[in-house]
Amino acid sequence: MEIDILIPIGAILALLVASAFFSGSETSLTAASLPRMHTLEQQGDHRAALVNKLWRQKERLIGAILLGNNLVNIMASALATGVLINYFGDAGVIYATVAMTLLILIFAEVLPKTYAIRHADRIALRVAPIMGPLIKLLFPITHAIHVVVRATLKVLGVEMSDRLEIAHTEEELRGAIDLHAGESEEVRHERAMLRSILDLADVAVGDILTHRKKVISIDTGLPPAQLVEEVLRSPHTRLPLWQDNPDNIVGVLHAKALLRAVHALPTLDELDVLTIASPPWFIPESTDLLSQLQAFRSRHEHFAIVVDEYGEVLGIVTLEDILEEIVGEIEDEHDIEIEGVQMQPDGSLVVDGGVTIRDLNRQFEWRLPDEEAATVAGLVLHEARRIPNVGQAFVFHNFRFEILSRQRNQITSIRMRPLTEEGTTIPLPPEA
Repeated sequence: MEIDILIPIGAILALLVASAFFSGSETSLTAASLPRMHTLEQQGDHRAALVNKLWRQKERLIGAILLGNNLVNIMASALATGVLINYFGDAGVIYATVAMTLLILIFAEVLPKTYAIRHADRIALRVAPIMGPLIKLLFPITHAIHVVVRATLKVLGVEMSDRLEIAHTEEELRGAIDLHAGESEEVRHERAMLRSILDLADVAVGDILTHRKKVISIDTGLPPAQLVEEVLRSPHTRLPLWQDNPDNIVGVLHAKALLRAVHALPTLDELDVLTIASPPWFIPESTDLLSQLQAFRSRHEHFAIVVDEYGEVLGIVTLEDILEEIVGEIEDEHDIEIEGVQMQPDGSLVVDGGVTIRDLNRQFEWRLPDEEAATVAGLVLHEARRIPNVGQAFVFHNFRFEILSRQRNQITSIRMRPLTEEGTTIPLPPEA
């Protein structure tokens, strides 16, 4: 008699172990880090390759796990019910229901899933070699089940794709970047760079160009000595050349090409800059940064003239400008430092009107919109719907903007203060 009861009890325990295996496998395989699995596969880990393969056929994976899990749970419950009915009669059904519910919930669901979620990558690598053959073994049954399910959904008017819906890769990356924890300056800078890379295709060169007012260009009609002097005074190695009027850009002069020409000529008076200048490259202001970066690489150029829809020169954009959108401001020994943002003791910022919104968002991890305006002054004008006077203040996007100075119709200095929804000041992160 004792042997007769030990056999079903042993079978029930074995089925509970199998149920725990299916539950843990489901959690670990769905919670495993795909980027880490991809890296391990590239390094030659065959188990990681199996995990990735299972992910690519996720519908079959989930179907096999659910089939196996339900099968063993039902078998264990049926065995327990039969044993307890033999000992307690009809009341055995109640005892079996209570006992199996607790056993399955604790030992076949909560316990293995809790452990698997905390060690997802390690468990996934261990169970993948087992789940692969198991999926193949159960495929005829799972496939038949899917056929029935899809037919039922079709009768109900629900269309089902052959492949599971895949979340947008960019959204997943942005979420992963936001989860990159840490408030140190290094971590904040890493988050800013990663976000900027994803934003390249959404930002136009017109948003980052150096405006024509700030571009140092050279008149080709200058005497050679004065022209060389102008090049030497400039902090830049590439300079636009204009003829007759500043809008007529006829070439781009590289300082190194000028140096070679001056060195080769017997006298400076024989210098003809147009013969050593490269032809200008004009691009529309609507070109996105990702396309422009690829164009710079393919053309092996670093400098482009930005024009509007009417062909008017708006400014210039360089390879360095695009790289600075990713890594932040790049300064060398020839750069002229321009103070655009000043932190004040009261927690506010004094910002030049020409400072870009993207730079502020990147530095302080703000979310100011930059769709309608590229600069802080432009944002104030867009939101205020008028040209404000000095001393006027506005509150929008949970920020307070106070106009400090204005030159004619151009806002030159603004005091900014981030606010909470209740109107209190938000402390700023320490300045880099």
